[in-house]
Amino acid sequence: MRLRALLETEALGLRLLGGEDELDRTVRGVMTTDLRDPSRYLSGGELVLTGLAWRREPEDSERFVRILTSAGVAGLAAGEAEIASTPDDLIEACARHRLPLFSVDETVSFASITEHVVRQVSSERAGDLAAVVDRHRRLMTGGPAGGGPEVVLDLLGSDLDLRAWVLSPTGRRIAGSSLAGAGPDLPAGVAAALAGEHLAAARGGRRGPHRVTAGGTTYSLFPVHGSSRAAAGRDVRETVLSDWLLAVEADAGDWPEERLDLLHGVTQLIAVERDRRDAARTVRRRLAQEVLELVQAGAAPAEIAARLRVAAPVLLPGLGTAPHWQVVVARVEWEDGDIPGGPVAQALLEEVLVDPDAAGAEPSDRIAVAHTGDEAVALVPLPAVAAGGAEEAAAAVGAAAGAAGLDADGLLATVREPLGRGLADDGRLTFGVSAAVHSAEGLRGALEEARHARRVAAARPGRVCAAGHQELASHVLLLPFVPDDVRRAFTARLLDPLRDYDRRHRAELIPTLEAFLDCDGSWTRCATRLHLHVNTLRYRVGRIEQLTGRDLSRLEDKLDFFLALRMS
Repeated sequence: MRLRALLETEALGLRLLGGEDELDRTVRGVMTTDLRDPSRYLSGGELVLTGLAWRREPEDSERFVRILTSAGVAGLAAGEAEIASTPDDLIEACARHRLPLFSVDETVSFASITEHVVRQVSSERAGDLAAVVDRHRRLMTGGPAGGGPEVVLDLLGSDLDLRAWVLSPTGRRIAGSSLAGAGPDLPAGVAAALAGEHLAAARGGRRGPHRVTAGGTTYSLFPVHGSSRAAAGRDVRETVLSDWLLAVEADAGDWPEERLDLLHGVTQLIAVERDRRDAARTVRRRLAQEVLELVQAGAAPAEIAARLRVAAPVLLPGLGTAPHWQVVVARVEWEDGDIPGGPVAQALLEEVLVDPDAAGAEPSDRIAVAHTGDEAVALVPLPAVAAGGAEEAAAAVGAAAGAAGLDADGLLATVREPLGRGLADDGRLTFGVSAAVHSAEGLRGALEEARHARRVAAARPGRVCAAGHQELASHVLLLPFVPDDVRRAFTARLLDPLRDYDRRHRAELIPTLEAFLDCDGSWTRCATRLHLHVNTLRYRVGRIEQLTGRDLSRLEDKLDFFLALRMS
């Protein structure tokens, strides 16, 4: 907006004292100050409002006006609430430096002027930005992306002073404003919390934007729906676990419709990039599907190795040597069984298996995921280490699995909270992770290993569960294959008498049994853990034995209790 427009707005109570030839200057903001040197807070184009508290002697006016002129402000407005009239020395200083000077009527507050300027400037900037966004959308729709989502987020920051991020369903940062001085990046914990709130809102059927307070800051969350996923009639559960979101550091509750429409336009622009990236995944998905079919059909290792040699350059361009591989198997199940689990798990793994510290969309282009039935299978390449003798090769595999490989517990910690909210009370995600293998011969074993690990995870309580290959050497491998009716009868026979007694007497026999077994039957360690006297512990264990007819000094009875607790 122009200074002239402010002067012509009677409600602002401005009277021109000098600088009539400069009234076409553009106002980009407003600042109220009585500092003697406010230069550090000025960026140029502001209308400066002042009560003249900085002026102690006439010479101060020259110095103050010189500072404002050097900072490139648009004009100066002096309030008359505390003085009879604007000092002549200030009028003369502004005339020398060609700085427009206004007086503000004592009946008008600086807050009223500030609100008017901010409202007008924001409206004009939004219109300018909308034109830029529309032009950028046409460029991205008609050809290669014009810089990706970061370009539009930078425009939001520079033109509307809005900090924004594009996040995955797990809270991983896909894009964010890269402008200098934009402030600290979004903390990982806050990003995960925002993703969880977004998923919960989507499952609850609430329309965006969703306003959320996290870490003491208010954010507005806008869903990013790709055109292929926005088809009418599709169940939200088919997309909610893989859709991106736009998180804006602002409260959109009182935004005008024009600004909301602009932000929705930004999400459509980001969706174009998302759709383009999904289309590029076709080759990787086909490679994974071919390898999976060969492995399941029992093809010769040489044939599988040939497919892996084709896949390696696509997934790890420039690697030069065949990598090690890991296999991850996932299943998404809904209680009513109406939604196919395979495609949902496939899209989900393509997001989940990306390093949470890796920003941008590109890291997910290093993972090939196929699906068959309700199951998704990911083929994850790990950079190979130069091989020497047999011992060095074995060490290389271990290094790849440990340093660069996937860990079930690590994956679970990253995704459990946000995805659990998206699964709500009718969905479940389980996945298993294999060890790293370095040849086609090992790939079939890795697939079976990952499937067994997923079954172990499925036997655990919770909406999101995972298990790794390390757990397959344990007795827990047997538990998923125990029929449900046998499991219920076994645990009821051993544990129901203790549960009934605990309900009636609050004796805490079940927690005592768990601690006793966890301490390998050590009276002293168990009593210390439970903060009990040893005699009290002996009484409780005696009561457990009396109620169940078992003897906790016998290995067989200890094992039965242990398995019953695990299966309950």
